[in-house]
Amino acid sequence: MFFKKKEKEMKKLLAPVSGKLIAIEKVSDPVFAQKMMGDGFAIEPTSEQFYALADGKISAVFPSNHAYGITLDDGMEILVHIGLETVNENGKGFTCHVQLNDVVKAGDMIMEIDSAYLKEKYDLTTMVIFTNANAYEEFKVEYDSEVVGGKDTAASYR
Repeated sequence: MFFKKKEKEMKKLLAPVSGKLIAIEKVSDPVFAQKMMGDGFAIEPTSEQFYALADGKISAVFPSNHAYGITLDDGMEILVHIGLETVNENGKGFTCHVQLNDVVKAGDMIMEIDSAYLKEKYDLTTMVIFTNANAYEEFKVEYDSEVVGGKDTAASYR
């Protein structure tokens, strides 16, 4: 008798922001494109609202509000980094709706940005980085597709 090992189910991650999904390798910043901070994907945003990708706890909120981290209930750690070099604004153009250690549900509002102000100076491509590579076996993204932040699936992993 043969037994087939049960394959783990793919878990879904919501889009943190509305926009077009792109491969992390296409980001113009080499730190992200070369996956120095971890693997992941990017979104060219078309909206100003950012959401929780899944249920978890806010594990980081940078003082400049340009990035936030979420540790999911299964231990997956995700960094959402809004734009390139936006740290230089020291929080101007960003409104954060969460604090460190807040428990969030998938689709909860995390951050809002003033894209008109920020676009004048910065590329707002948003990186979604899996910072603990041991937490997953694989992830899938349908690149070049358009997603609605907080509603549509942006990626799945196991």
